[in-house]
Amino acid sequence: MFVEDFNPADLNNLNKNISIIYRNYKKKPDESTILSLKNYCRANKRELYLSNNIKLAIKHRLNGVYIPSFNKVKNFNFLSKPNDFLIIGSAHNRAEIKLKEDQGCNLIFLAPIFKVNKKIGFLGINKFNLLTMNSKSVFIALGGINQKNLKKLKLLNCEGFAGISWIKKTAQKINFGPF
Repeated sequence: MFVEDFNPADLNNLNKNISIIYRNYKKKPDESTILSLKNYCRANKRELYLSNNIKLAIKHRLNGVYIPSFNKVKNFNFLSKPNDFLIIGSAHNRAEIKLKEDQGCNLIFLAPIFKVNKKIGFLGINKFNLLTMNSKSVFIALGGINQKNLKKLKLLNCEGFAGISWIKKTAQKINFGPF
């Protein structure tokens, strides 16, 4: 789940299988907030990823870094990083998937899979599978996922799913077993 601030009350309501990605594009990352989130996540056995700042994520020994689709820098893999450090990226099309692979991403969020209000188009099941077919990357479906289309995720070539607004609304009620 994406969070912009550290609010333990919101995080306590989430299912224990949900990892946290800290991203706040409105202000520079605050190290005290990162440390508070890190301590909270460690105490609650959650993974924590920092958006768009690999050096700070390595410095604070987080689980990894998240690289959004608008970040086009190609030299993310040059840094020496811990073996268990993950680089997660997001993509919307074939060119962005290739860029994320060049950036050394271990996992790629591919979005939007289903219709969402803030975008005109969406991938759908067939296009999602075509985009992921010849890639060695691991994919996570993102965008427009809700209770009505949850069963359709079984048709996708992906390892999991993510849903920002839906998970916030129904975090305690979701069964995160094999989907």
